[in-house]
Amino acid sequence: MTAWKDVEEAVPEFAARVRKIFDAHKHKTIATLRADGAPRISGIEAEFADGELTFGSMTGARKGADLHRDPRFALHSPSVDPPEGDPAGWAGDAKIAGRAFAAGPVSGDAEGELFRADIDEVVVTGLNAEATMLVIESWTPGRGLRRVERE
Repeated sequence: MTAWKDVEEAVPEFAARVRKIFDAHKHKTIATLRADGAPRISGIEAEFADGELTFGSMTGARKGADLHRDPRFALHSPSVDPPEGDPAGWAGDAKIAGRAFAAGPVSGDAEGELFRADIDEVVVTGLNAEATMLVIESWTPGRGLRRVERE
């Protein structure tokens, strides 16, 4: 099991940038797998707390049923446009993929189920300082951090 705290311990600067991108806005997007194997995209809220990445599913929601059947998911940060006139000022997009495991009921006003993430990969896609190249940074527990630049 790779929890968020493991990412923070392995690559603290990278993890801080990923979290800042995710925390910039409330609503994220999650991809799950339907029973027929087709992807399902859903809006979701996620939280980094106590070294874990968690997210919920309301009672009866399809994404929760998807995750019980096949725990694989991909979570995408809110996506914003680069600043006008300053494309290098764009923080980028972040993605986290892995498996979701039921972690009990959601606390608060909504009724539902909480899921905890077992993380397989964390990715940030952005631009270099000159905004001339796409920069893809990815981390996996087995490989560590890798950086690729593309024109």
